[in-house]
Amino acid sequence: MLNNFTQSVGCTNGVRCWNSGFPRLAKVLGGILVLALCSLPDRALCATVPSPSVTLNWDRSASSEVTGYRIYYGAASGNYTNSILVGNLTSNTVPGLTVGGAYFFAVVAFNASGLESVFSNEIGYTVPNGIPTVKISMAANRQVNLTLTGLSGHTYEVQASQNFTTWAVLGTVTLGMSGTIQFADTTAASFPRRFYRTHDTQP
Repeated sequence: MLNNFTQSVGCTNGVRCWNSGFPRLAKVLGGILVLALCSLPDRALCATVPSPSVTLNWDRSASSEVTGYRIYYGAASGNYTNSILVGNLTSNTVPGLTVGGAYFFAVVAFNASGLESVFSNEIGYTVPNGIPTVKISMAANRQVNLTLTGLSGHTYEVQASQNFTTWAVLGTVTLGMSGTIQFADTTAASFPRRFYRTHDTQP
């Protein structure tokens, strides 16, 4: 929460600010990466991949003097080379991120004079690869362990087949911030061969 704008303090980013407490950066809602497929007369398939983005939420200040918020972010912890003026909202999407890139985010509040609060807590986020992948390893008891990678926040079906024609859903997983999760196929030993794939339920 932010308190009253009372005491001016020095800021490491070179702007004026006041000692108003810390706005709290609540969470990253997840990376957004869309893969659009299209059919063209001169090629079977084409793909357009927009730059991924991430949506941030934070707690609203209790101070009546707050007129807006600004997001600071960069590729190194505490070194914010970019900023976005948000206005008096508590959520905003940061576009133009790079797949595989690591980013660090913090939020400040500001008043009508342009004075900024100190930084909120910092949140780090690595943009996952937008194309889901499955890595397979087998235990001594022939249990198959799958490492699934995809978009954080998305839910995937884990499917298996013996013939690439009929696919059975083994279960569903929702990827967290890391964009990676483990899944075990405990029935794999019952089949002479087994193929795996994932299906994004919210493309």
